[in-house]
Amino acid sequence: MKHGFYRKIAWSGMVKNRQLYVPFLLTCMGMAGMFYIVSFLCHSPMLGNMAGGTVMQQLLRLGQWVIAAFAVLFLFYSHSFLMRRRKKEFGLYNILGMGKGNLARVLLWESVLTAGISLAGGLAAGMALAKFAELGMLYLLQARADFVLSVSGEAVWQTTQLFGVIFLLLFLNMLRQVRMANPMELLRSETVGERPPRANWLAAVLGAVILGAAYWLAVSTKEPLEAILLFFVAVLLVIAATYLLFVAGSVVICRLLQKKKNYYYQTRHFVSVSSMVYRMKRNGAGLASICILCTMVLVMLLSTVCLYVGAEDSLRTRYPRHLNLSVKAEELGRLSEKQQEELRGLFAGVLAEEGAAAENVMDYVSVSFDGFFEEATGEIVLADASRYALQIDKLASMWQCCLVPIEDYNAMTGRDVALKPGEALLCTTRTEYPGDTLSLSSGQSWQIRERVNDFSLNGGDGALLTSSLYLFIDDFEETVGPLLELVEEDEWALVSLEWIYGVDVDASQEEQVQMAGQIREGLEQRAQEDRAEGIGWHLEGVAEERLEFYSMYGGLFFLGVLLGIVFLFAAVLIMYYKQICEGYEDQARFEILQKVGMTKREIRDSINSQVLTVFFLPLLAAGMHLLFAFPMIQKLLALFNLVNTGLMIRVALGCYLGFTLFYVVVYRITSRAYYGIVSGE
Repeated sequence: MKHGFYRKIAWSGMVKNRQLYVPFLLTCMGMAGMFYIVSFLCHSPMLGNMAGGTVMQQLLRLGQWVIAAFAVLFLFYSHSFLMRRRKKEFGLYNILGMGKGNLARVLLWESVLTAGISLAGGLAAGMALAKFAELGMLYLLQARADFVLSVSGEAVWQTTQLFGVIFLLLFLNMLRQVRMANPMELLRSETVGERPPRANWLAAVLGAVILGAAYWLAVSTKEPLEAILLFFVAVLLVIAATYLLFVAGSVVICRLLQKKKNYYYQTRHFVSVSSMVYRMKRNGAGLASICILCTMVLVMLLSTVCLYVGAEDSLRTRYPRHLNLSVKAEELGRLSEKQQEELRGLFAGVLAEEGAAAENVMDYVSVSFDGFFEEATGEIVLADASRYALQIDKLASMWQCCLVPIEDYNAMTGRDVALKPGEALLCTTRTEYPGDTLSLSSGQSWQIRERVNDFSLNGGDGALLTSSLYLFIDDFEETVGPLLELVEEDEWALVSLEWIYGVDVDASQEEQVQMAGQIREGLEQRAQEDRAEGIGWHLEGVAEERLEFYSMYGGLFFLGVLLGIVFLFAAVLIMYYKQICEGYEDQARFEILQKVGMTKREIRDSINSQVLTVFFLPLLAAGMHLLFAFPMIQKLLALFNLVNTGLMIRVALGCYLGFTLFYVVVYRITSRAYYGIVSGE
């Protein structure tokens, strides 16, 4: 054949089907561009050399894998719409004398052209936007950079490799489909419909039961650690229930609408309901996919936006004072008042030298240990490291327990609480302690006189996955003595004595970092003597940790927005292809209806009825999923020290309203495309 014949045939087919190919190519370009941007940031020397940049790049490498996996799955899914439309054309070529080998060459050229356009456009867009993404990341790190354009060869190579493999797999899949089908099957492929499915009440009820179980799981989970263990279970249940309800439940709804004569026997509803019930099995699966993608976008945006906007709240929960010192001792007597005064003097000297004064002083002694709350006995059983592997199923009932002298509580809060024997005050984080008494398996027991929340908790609690429990008691030394003896009796016992000291200072970030460095130098000078006496210390400063903190939350925010855009692309493309493919299927049907007297206005009303009924169901379902998932998301964010419920509610409403506005715009565009096809305009 003439040189370039197959290339011209392939290009001609793409041009004639541009209504399907242009969105697919744009999506491929968008995917390739985003993958390049993430890869570019992973290899950015400017970002890597910044404080906190390494953490952010590690998060982005995780995002690379997510985008790569999603690109493979979604491009295969969206490409199936293209193949369904082109099979009739390939069948015609086959009947006109082109063998399977000739069709393979046409498909090869289509794949080469599609890959070339997608990679060229995607890399060009990625290179143009990568620098802006880098500047955005540096802004999240609160750093500055010069605007110098650059290209990452490593990122170009990784993007080319990934999408080269994807288009090769798409080509092999096309060959498989053409090879296995005969010409008549290819010709009829576009008009092959589905038999009207029966209303499967069992599947619909099963879907409702599974969804109810998932919602109950989400709202009944009380412990943040339990939320981690059950979150993915709830997600899988919601996905399964969504598919069952949209596939089987939608058929049931359509059958019920058909039985409702006042609704069904109207021009605008009759055609749309009849059309939907005819192909609802495939239609329902697509709608379920849209619903799940919408939910993923909303949950991801809600979580990452809350984390980044509330980063300062989380930071100050994790580090309750600008300068925080934790001193651990092996025995109660080794941490004497004299040593505490020396360390207080070290702080005071450094602050005086810098012209700053200590504010909001945090100063108390505590004995801390891990324990499991046993509902059967109503007591806390002390945990040890040797039992952790056997107690994974009990992690949700685990507490970090701290016993604090009532004198230290009074000094910090300005109160004058006098406890009777056997009484105690209680303060908890994240969750409430059940019951009015607290007993330890070692024999001690207290009656809870009052639950308080005016105590400055140790910032180390914010780094734990478990909830914390502070018990303010009298006769501190006599009470904790038996607990500390466990360390000598059992090498695995997790009981530690700590002195917590922290202060706020009215100083800039740079001055706070300098103060922390000077205090650390003073601690280092006495480190050898302290270690000899069984004492160890750990100093943390908010200013020192802020950049690392924001790098992690900023990385999650950037990755969440990026993946949200990717999933949004997927949802929009599925919606568009559903409308286009169904438009071609319904074109002949509406032509017949016009010939028997149906006006274009009635056609438009029927289309609006169908699109409104079909495409707003996923949005409503996604909103319902988000509403019931909110309590579990709230507990998961509490593990990141974010407990600002008002902020979470505002962000959730903002995300849903913004997404709804975008969804309405997409609905308008896709409904016009559908109407243009079926009306012949």
